[in-house]
Amino acid sequence: MRSFEMLSVIFNILLLGWLLFAKNKPQRGLIFGFGVSAILVLMHGLMEGMRWQMIPNDLIMLIPLVVFAVRFNPKSKEETKKGSTSPARLVLLTIPAVLYTFAAVALPLLLPVFSFEKPTGPYKIGTVTYAWKDNGREETYTPESGDKRELMVQIWYPADSTAKGDPAPYVSDPSIFANGYSMALHMPKLLFTSIGFVQTNAIENAEISNQESDYPVLIFSHSLNGVKNQNTFQIEQFVSHGYIVVGIDHTYNSTTSIFPDGRVVHFVPQERNTIDYLDKLNEGWVEDAKFVLDQVEKLAENDPDHRFTDRMDLKNIGMFGHSFGGATTTQMLMTDTRIQAAINMDGGLYGKLRVPADGLKKPFLMMSADDTLAGTKNMSDANIASQGTTREELTKFFDDTFARYESVAAGGNYWMTIKNMKHMGFSDTYLISPLYERMEGVKIKKVHRLINEFSLDFFDHYLKQQPFKRLDQSIGDHPEFTLQKG
Repeated sequence: MRSFEMLSVIFNILLLGWLLFAKNKPQRGLIFGFGVSAILVLMHGLMEGMRWQMIPNDLIMLIPLVVFAVRFNPKSKEETKKGSTSPARLVLLTIPAVLYTFAAVALPLLLPVFSFEKPTGPYKIGTVTYAWKDNGREETYTPESGDKRELMVQIWYPADSTAKGDPAPYVSDPSIFANGYSMALHMPKLLFTSIGFVQTNAIENAEISNQESDYPVLIFSHSLNGVKNQNTFQIEQFVSHGYIVVGIDHTYNSTTSIFPDGRVVHFVPQERNTIDYLDKLNEGWVEDAKFVLDQVEKLAENDPDHRFTDRMDLKNIGMFGHSFGGATTTQMLMTDTRIQAAINMDGGLYGKLRVPADGLKKPFLMMSADDTLAGTKNMSDANIASQGTTREELTKFFDDTFARYESVAAGGNYWMTIKNMKHMGFSDTYLISPLYERMEGVKIKKVHRLINEFSLDFFDHYLKQQPFKRLDQSIGDHPEFTLQKG
């Protein structure tokens, strides 16, 4: 809970307890209780923003007024006096009060306004968003001929130490994104409205830091039905340590993309979930990444806003991605000479090319969730049936996918398997509610620190030529992960 929310909840619980159990409730005390409660509710509304999860708590402030009206109404004074000390009456009042208090506390705790941990690096973080059109490619998702491929792209960069400004919001339009998450996760929209109050550690349009002459560049590709900023926990950590990160929304395959002219594009469900189809789909994502990298080069050469001109180290470009974005990352490492090193986070190796038996010949780190590698072993029949397939068909799909992993660590590369981990633990998703952590068994903030530690160590070594701090020293089996090197 946020600060004023927490103060309001604590005071209202104490107020409710006083109203229930205090024998004497003077007029002045009732007015004081209402006044303080109302001020705290008003403060959290003005300073932090009202949200529906706080309604049960906020309504408690009205109870002193109700008690005041009843106790100091001449017609009801005698009745109140007769029944005020009845143990049965007290029990009847206490039970619903406890249940109501539980709801008042549980709702904001289970559907919180989550926060991102403060990055550990020395740099502040700036961010800017672009809408780019690839005039060389037709958009295949629209019926109109002549439509060109358009992408929303967000860039995060090391900001000047004197940079000031309000923290950038996690999403630009809360209602639209809540609707997108609702459709993506097949859950009510109301469960995602708090995401509109989430703030990041970035400052929009901040001045770029002059501490270094230029900064290595990392391209990020999200999961199928993900978004460009879905790994903010990781992106901000990279940037705070001196990287420029470029996040891509793969339009029509992202949860939601909002363009400057107000157009909203939600995820288009995929008709077929076969390896052949995913291989073909990935080719379009690779073209997206190549186009974005072309645009990045233009910014580095001549940024109209004079922010990135000569500030991007184009000799040291890396890429990382989650799930289908991880597959795109691997393909980019194999097909684009500009990508020097890459991290695939729990992505199947879909795309045009296979990993050669003797390895990728470029630095590569594969990160996997142990639950993903278990295939259908941990999946219930109901879960499989909900995907419109059978256990036999899905098992074959996983077996064919995992067969492509055989050489990911060959040639001196790395493969980390994180224990007690699920696929979506590689993104911000589980931060939305502690229920995810409870149901999925993933200690999400601890896992995020582990991911950040090793992914930063990987890119620091290969893009900044710094000695390894953890990666090479951690080969083997550990309580939290297993790391192998080819």
